[in-house]
Amino acid sequence: MNNAKLAALDLQALRAFICGVELGSFALAATRLHRSTSAVSAQLRKLEQQAGCPLLEKSGRGLVPTASGELLLSYGRRLLALNDEALEALQGQALSGELRFGAQEDFAETLLPQLLGRFARAHPRVQLSTRVGRNQALIQALAQGELDLALAWENPQAPWPKAQTLAQVPLAWYGQDPETLLARGEPLPLVLFEAPCLMRQAATQALDQAGIAWRPAYTSASLGGIWAAVKAGLGITVRGPYGVPQGVTAVQGLPRLGSLAVQLLRPAEPRDDALRLAQIIEAELLP
Repeated sequence: MNNAKLAALDLQALRAFICGVELGSFALAATRLHRSTSAVSAQLRKLEQQAGCPLLEKSGRGLVPTASGELLLSYGRRLLALNDEALEALQGQALSGELRFGAQEDFAETLLPQLLGRFARAHPRVQLSTRVGRNQALIQALAQGELDLALAWENPQAPWPKAQTLAQVPLAWYGQDPETLLARGEPLPLVLFEAPCLMRQAATQALDQAGIAWRPAYTSASLGGIWAAVKAGLGITVRGPYGVPQGVTAVQGLPRLGSLAVQLLRPAEPRDDALRLAQIIEAELLP
């Protein structure tokens, strides 16, 4: 094959294609990308011409990727990620100094390495200092000017004035089969964070409203302690979907818990490097 005859993929058209597939709607993609629906349709036609094959096919009232479209999705995500990282690196050369970032423990192992690694590669002159901790401690540090940005759970009782909601995630029960525990006729053993804790509150309120007796079987100050106790069979806990260790699964048979928002918390006047990190986090977590 003569590589000189190969077309170059239009990255903006590729972005519209990937965004539409991920959102399940190209009308929603147009809104997200601040384009008209007709403009996005034109981009998709252009992309199919460049690819030389159909990328989408009708399914009901919508469009889904063809086999070729699925292949392009995989390559396209990598192309856009590299493109965006290159632009971030060029635009961020002037940024320097220390950026103090805080994150709730649930996000430490699953989200932070990828997000912070991307920021560090794009902004090598910024010294990134990361604090992993519980919600209340992070909010207090941000209020006292000890952090420049924080990724935390929403606290409906004390909302942060400059908070951006990135996602609503479902809460779930984790641990032993509750039917076995409840069949004993004893209070349900719970593995809990020390108060105050949003998920401790969600667990106990749900059980109280359902008339299910409970007892604190294990209380910990760290997320690692929570998961260790659950894996040891000491009781049941409530968490979100982030950072669930292998061997621990969600269980059914207990009251529904609802959801909790993941938020970016910023000071009144965020710095440029904090805004840049916020953009990276938004790109990863916004649906």
